[in-house]
Amino acid sequence: MKTTTLGRSGLEVSRIAFGTWQLGGEWGGFDQDTAIAAIRRARERGVNFFDTAQAYGFGVSERLLGRALRDELTRNRDELVIATKGGLRRTESGVVRDASPHWLRAGVDASLTALGLDHIDLYQVHWPDPAVPAAETAGALGELVAAGKIGHVGVSNYSAAQMAEFADILPVETLQPPYHLFRRDIEETTLPYTRAHDIGVLVYGPLAHGLLTGTLSEDTTFPADDWRSRSSVFAGDTYRDNLAVVRELAKLAADGGMTVGQLAIAWTLANPGVHVAIVGARSTHHIEDSLAAADITVSPTDLAEIDAIMAAATPVDGPNPEGVR
Repeated sequence: MKTTTLGRSGLEVSRIAFGTWQLGGEWGGFDQDTAIAAIRRARERGVNFFDTAQAYGFGVSERLLGRALRDELTRNRDELVIATKGGLRRTESGVVRDASPHWLRAGVDASLTALGLDHIDLYQVHWPDPAVPAAETAGALGELVAAGKIGHVGVSNYSAAQMAEFADILPVETLQPPYHLFRRDIEETTLPYTRAHDIGVLVYGPLAHGLLTGTLSEDTTFPADDWRSRSSVFAGDTYRDNLAVVRELAKLAADGGMTVGQLAIAWTLANPGVHVAIVGARSTHHIEDSLAAADITVSPTDLAEIDAIMAAATPVDGPNPEGVR
């Protein structure tokens, strides 16, 4: 597995990170033993970077990740980079943003307990919270670094302006933004900012939450407890039109001896502003397919052909905390 230095954090990480949102319950039911096998297989294949979040089931995903990696964490703790996120809170009416110092401190302690760790390598603010001044959020995280509970601080879903405001108090070491072939808005101002400030970028959703796997069709239905069953990305004319685009991408991928999913992941890693692609899996088969993308080189000719195909696509947004129940 190829590795890279994650920007100014200095963390040496695999170019594919194993993401665990799909293990929190928001993507429907799954077999835990099979998911644990997928996590362990990723580690066997050289993945040393694992990303989770307090809000992925509010402890469910973190506990499962800790359980899957317990032996590795006991024997080789320094070889693993464990990232989690905080700043979301569950209420009776749904999930809300809360990046207040009190909630972040409580969240870090909860994540440490769920993961079974004495420190978190990378802690990220999950979403910007307009109700809390950035100085308060950054100040609290700086104190947690000083206390030894977290090693490095990053943000997720932040704009360039929001990172700049945060950085007035504490350096932003990493950014976790959404990025895939149907969602490229970070190319405009966000990636230029991160490159100028040596901020490590780990992108999520490179498979467009399943759209770019090549396994979905117009007849695909999602369980009621899968957030995609309520998303406009997976319904209507936009969905049908984008599936047609995916089929064209699949033809290009097949000509190159790869799957469309591998092409999609490799495309994100071909961007010089992207350090890591986060991929999720609930089976060893799925993670094997995704990991192979790290060894694929997307040529300038490939990129031009991809752009030509994507000219017929409709850009889509993704979920936000208020839209996932």
